Amino acid sequence: MLQAGGRIPRGGVAGFGVVILAVVVAAGLFAPWVAPHGYDDQDLVFALQPPVWAGGTWGNALGTDPLGRDVLSRVIYGARTSLFVAFSAVLLGTTVGSLWGVACGYLGGRFDLVSQRIMEVLQAFPDLILAMAISMAIGTGLPAVIVAIAITRVPFGGRVIRSVALSVSAMPFVEAGRAAGASPLRVMARHVLPQCVAPYLVLATTHLGVAIVIEAALGFLGVGVPPPTPTWGNMLSDAITGLVPQWWLVLFPGLAITVTVLAFNLLGDGIRDSLDPRLAPTVMRLVTGVRGSARSAGSASATPAPSSAQGQPGAA
Repeated sequence: MLQAGGRIPRGGVAGFGVVILAVVVAAGLFAPWVAPHGYDDQDLVFALQPPVWAGGTWGNALGTDPLGRDVLSRVIYGARTSLFVAFSAVLLGTTVGSLWGVACGYLGGRFDLVSQRIMEVLQAFPDLILAMAISMAIGTGLPAVIVAIAITRVPFGGRVIRSVALSVSAMPFVEAGRAAGASPLRVMARHVLPQCVAPYLVLATTHLGVAIVIEAALGFLGVGVPPPTPTWGNMLSDAITGLVPQWWLVLFPGLAITVTVLAFNLLGDGIRDSLDPRLAPTVMRLVTGVRGSARSAGSASATPAPSSAQGQPGAA
């Protein structure tokens, strides 16, 4: 239902993204039971068959590739590989970058100065170029692709979380922890790190879409996950091996990438709105562990403002 003014509720858009992601993740997890064929089952008799509504056979709903492999089955199995790479790379890269950012923001000094120069060097390279260089340097394969994409996510997480840690480090409760004699590690773990949970969740969700695009680009360029393991990127790469690429070999893997990235972006926007303290203070208090703010705010709002007539001479 639309809100007043014709605006779509924040939860509705995020819920749409959640539904799409649930379908994609479920298809990837249960690919052996969902896919009508194996991802590497070849039948040259039915090579380059168009989708069923374009005159193809009923056994291959989305058509076949030059080796007679079912496109629908390969798209479903490709979701498993692409999502695994994206989740692993983002979990590794964003977590390392966020912890690094917390240390930079709290410790400061020379450590922060050197760390920021390293992050600037990493950010000076385009994500795809950096990931390609790292993947080619450490070798192709699934672990190499995960590490390459994870390194591209480190500086983004580090810079954002550092700014949050800088502002939190100046708050009174952090100063109180220092005055009580707590070690820097304890202060960072108990007081600074919980305040960085909300931006970390938003970063991780939005970085998932970027990681899928980078993985697809690496697969398209031939430095990603090697065949015969299907990914959406190397399916696009296989589509251009022919003299004239068939439209269904490009459309369906590209559509899978587009829809999945869009769903991650919608989910990231929904998480950001839900954890914004100006929009959802209750959720923010639960995430960060801050208590009593609602009570104090309520008592402040309940305190009557002094009358403008009080204290004036001659007031009736």
